[in-house]
Amino acid sequence: MAHPSGQDAFLTLTTEASAMARDSAARIRKGVARPLEGIPFGVKDIIDVADTRVTCGSRLTDERIAATDAAVVARLRAQGAIPVAMLATTEYACGSALNPRYGAVRNPWDRTRWTGGSSTGSGAALAARLLPLALGTDTGGSIRVPSAWCGITGLKPTRGLVPRTGVAQLSWTLDHVGPMARSADDLMHVMPWIAGPDGEDPTCVGGYDGARAREELAGLRIGVPGDWFLEMQDEAVLDAWRAALAIFERRGARLVDVDLGDIATAHEDGYLILMAELASLQEPDFARMDEFDLGARARIEQGLSFSATAYLRAMRRRPLVMRRVWGALADVDVLITPGVGSEPAFLDTLTVEVNGGRHPLQLVLPRNTMIFDYTALPALMLPSGVGRTGLPVAIQIVGKPYDDALCLSVGSAFQRATDFHRAAPPEPAVA
Repeated sequence: MAHPSGQDAFLTLTTEASAMARDSAARIRKGVARPLEGIPFGVKDIIDVADTRVTCGSRLTDERIAATDAAVVARLRAQGAIPVAMLATTEYACGSALNPRYGAVRNPWDRTRWTGGSSTGSGAALAARLLPLALGTDTGGSIRVPSAWCGITGLKPTRGLVPRTGVAQLSWTLDHVGPMARSADDLMHVMPWIAGPDGEDPTCVGGYDGARAREELAGLRIGVPGDWFLEMQDEAVLDAWRAALAIFERRGARLVDVDLGDIATAHEDGYLILMAELASLQEPDFARMDEFDLGARARIEQGLSFSATAYLRAMRRRPLVMRRVWGALADVDVLITPGVGSEPAFLDTLTVEVNGGRHPLQLVLPRNTMIFDYTALPALMLPSGVGRTGLPVAIQIVGKPYDDALCLSVGSAFQRATDFHRAAPPEPAVA
C-alpha cells in the first residue's frame, strides 16, 4: 500500500484535540466563538505542546513530554485554535532530510522529492490539505523553503515579533517562529494573535501593526535586486519571478532597482553564527555525539572548528550589514526576490536541478533566505507558478522591520490576482 500523501508529516497526535473540538463546537452554537475558534493547527516538533511528546526529531530527547505550551501555542489556544498534531522536523531543525528517528518527509507534489527543511512536516501537511495552519521556525530559511517547495505560504516574521518561549533553540541570535498556511489572508488572520512580548523571551519586542497593511498596489514601490539573488537560479524560477513583477507593475506598483551590497560574506557569516551557536547549545550531549544524525553532527563539528575570533568577527559585521540592507530599503516599500532557485530537491541524491545541471541542495536551498534571518527582516514566501517539471516555485516579499502586515497585504493582493496558491498536489496512486 502506498503511503498516503502528507501522512509522513505527522508524528504524534495531541491528547486534548477532541475535547477542544467539542468545546469549540459548543461555543460556536452559543454565539461566543473566539477569533480562531475550532481551527486545527499542526506544530513543528521543536515547539512545546503541553502533555505531548516533543522530540526535536532526535533520538537524544528519548520520550520527552512537554510540561506546558510554548507561548505561541498558548496564544493560539486562547483564541480557540486547536493543536492537533506534532509535525516532522529535521533533527534539532538542522539535520539531514533523511531523519534517522522518523525517516524522510516526502513532498506531496512528487514523492521522489523533498519538502525542504527544517519545517518539513508543516510544509507537507499543508500542501496535502490535511491542515489549514501550522507553526514552523526559521533560522536560515526553514519556514520559507518548505513553503516554496510545497506550494504554500509562509511568513518569517520580523525577528523578535513572535516569542520563542518554549521552542528548542538552534541559534539564539537567528531563530524565528512563524505561521504557515495556504494563503497570505490566512496568515493575516493569525499574526495579530501570536505577536508581541510575552514577558519571558527577552528578544521579543514590538507588536504587529495591522495599520501597515494596504488594500491596493497603486503607488507601491517594489525593490528589485540583482547579482546574488539572481545567481544559482533556474531560468523557470526567474521567469515566474519576472512574471510576478509584471503583475505588480500592471496593477500600479513601481519597480525600483536596489543594491544590497556584498551578500556573499553576510551569507557565510550567517552560517558561521548558526553553526557556532548550535555547537554551544548541544554541548551537554557531546558524550552522545554518535547518536546525532549525520547532517546535525556535521554542522555541530563545523561549529566546533570555528575560533571565538571568527564568531565575534561575524557578529561584529552583522549590525553593519543590517544598517546597509535596511538603508537600501529606505526608498522602497518592499523587496521582491525569487524564492528558492529550483524545484524541490531529489530525495535519493539530495540534489537540485538548475538549468539542466545537478547541484548539492545546500548550494541553492538557503541562498535567498539566510540574509533576511541575519538582518532580522520580515519575509513572506508564496507560490508564483511552476517550474520545468510542473512543481511549485515561489517569490519572496521582504519588508522593513515590523512591516509584516505590509508584506502580507502585498502577498494577498498578488494572490487575489493569481491562482497559484489554490493549486493542489495530484492525488497519489495507491498500489
